[in-house]
Parts: sequence; C-alpha cells; structure tokens
Amino acid sequence: MHDLLGSKAILAPVIALVAWTLVMLIWMMSVRVPALGRAGIKLKGAIGGRPGILDGVLEDSAQWKAHNYLHLVEQPTLFYAVAISLALLGHGGGVPLILAWLYVALRIAHSLVQATVNVIVIRLALFVASSRCLLGMTVESAVIVARA
Repeated sequence: MHDLLGSKAILAPVIALVAWTLVMLIWMMSVRVPALGRAGIKLKGAIGGRPGILDGVLEDSAQWKAHNYLHLVEQPTLFYAVAISLALLGHGGGVPLILAWLYVALRIAHSLVQATVNVIVIRLALFVASSRCLLGMTVESAVIVARA
C-alpha cells in the first residue's frame, strides 16, 4: 500500500472540481436571475419545469452557464467515485493523480468555453480529452482491484 499522504493527494482535485462547480453555480445564478427578470418571468408562484425549459426564452448566453452547471453534476460524479476509490485503495498518487488534475483542468476549460463562446468543436475536444483521463483512472482502478 502506498503512503497515506500519497493516497490522500487525489482528494485535492476532487475538492477543486467541487469548488469549481460551486463557482459555476454562483456564475449561473448571477446571470440567470437577471435574465429571468428581463424575460418578464416572476419567481414568486413559479412552478418547476424540466431542464432546458427556458431554452429559447432566456438569452442563450445565460442558458450556457446553466447547461454547463448540469454537465458538472453529470459525468464528474464518475470522476468522484473513481478518485475516492483510488484514495481508499491507497493509490491516490502517481499517474492517477496526474490524470485527476488533468481531468479537472480540462473540465474547467470546458466550462469556460461553454459559458462564454460555446464553440462546440472546442467543447467536444475538451470533453473527449477529459473522458480519456477518466477512462485512464478507471482502468488504473480496475487493475489495482484485480491485483488485490
């Protein structure tokens, strides 16, 4: 088993991505609430809908932040599970740690692109690259578990 400090190191990118998700939540709310007002939508007495119901109602640039926030609570849940598993297995350093930080950096870059210019080909490239990092972490975890 690796040293305790090395196994816990992978929790830093986990916390970083959670923090980034909260930054996107604040950014989304700071843009979306005023956009609701500009669209004449009153929150008092409003009944919930479904994701995307405000597409075409609010400005696209306001919705981009909301879409990205949803993306940050979808696939990254797999990242959290694998990273925490690696920490518990005592293998949170080395290659998995590098892949975890790269995953976080790519997800932040994806957020910034989607929330600002929203160029799909760039978003796709960042998504594919981050997914490869997640795949690498998953394979590394599977190998570790198989050897245990």
